[in-house]
Amino acid sequence: MNTATLAKRGARLALVLGTGALLSAGAMAAEPTADEVRELPRGHYALPESGSVIGEHYTITVEEGDTLIDIAREHNVGYEEIRMANPEVSLWAPFAGTEVTIPGRRILPDAEREGIVVNLSELRLYYYSKEGIVETYPISVGREEFSTPVGVTKTTIKVKDPAWSPPASMRREAAARGEPAPSVVPPGPDNPLGRHAILLGLPSYLIHGTNKPEGVGMRVSRGCIRMFPEDIESLYQRVPSGTRVNIIDQPFKAGWNEDGELLAQSFPTLEENREGFEPLIFAIDKVSKAFGDEQPPVDYAQLRELVESPDGVTVSLMRTAEEAPTPEAPKAPSLYDAIAVAVR
Repeated sequence: MNTATLAKRGARLALVLGTGALLSAGAMAAEPTADEVRELPRGHYALPESGSVIGEHYTITVEEGDTLIDIAREHNVGYEEIRMANPEVSLWAPFAGTEVTIPGRRILPDAEREGIVVNLSELRLYYYSKEGIVETYPISVGREEFSTPVGVTKTTIKVKDPAWSPPASMRREAAARGEPAPSVVPPGPDNPLGRHAILLGLPSYLIHGTNKPEGVGMRVSRGCIRMFPEDIESLYQRVPSGTRVNIIDQPFKAGWNEDGELLAQSFPTLEENREGFEPLIFAIDKVSKAFGDEQPPVDYAQLRELVESPDGVTVSLMRTAEEAPTPEAPKAPSLYDAIAVAVR
């Protein structure tokens, strides 16, 4: 998105979930419009008093000249998020007047609420910047052969207008294609690190900007964490050196909203983590943990569908009141038994 486009949409930005969050849970409608969302800085949300759900899904209407990629950036959403939430809409040439879903409701990761939390499968970063506030932004992470490692580290040095030294492997690949890469790329529009970089305690790994923002929200890097230029600039100014960074991989998340409803999100599992990983069992364990020892009134068919067709959209796992109650049995089935019965 160029500067002119950003300026044209400045008035709209102040009204959308990408630059705001609902502050009053009691005032939230089931399907709020962008105009109904109260303003906070981009990506900022008030932490819920109870539960772990922030934000809301809402819809906007495509205007002439919009691309889905532009809309995603404007609303603090990444490439894969907007694509999965709107599978029937063209990414690059949506028709004017088309209704687009903005997947703005999110479940906080099951991790300590401190510093920065990066969820790789979700392609999203969370920053607990101050008491009562969490920030969240779309990111790019390492592609399969250069996967971003999980683990706990910290921020170290911050660099503005960094130079970039392509790794030896990249220079060899470029030379093999007949396109020799320079040993150092100076600051400027051709620098893939963008204008701001935050080094991590993991050697050679950074959180940085990009000169190709259309790729944010995809697995395209060589292991580093990329952000939209405006998002990394904001973090660069505010994140202290020594901030804890917890890199996790949670393709399935479950959590309660403030109304006592169990919600879940499911994302495609990273290719390198699929071997030996059972997404359905992982999801059942998460849901079972949320309920404790009680037999949950879960829609097991919905749970399985969510896991088998992950799209990142937050949905309810609770059975509706209209559904016929399950006859009592001498012994209540386990969560594993119940889901097996539900999908026969």
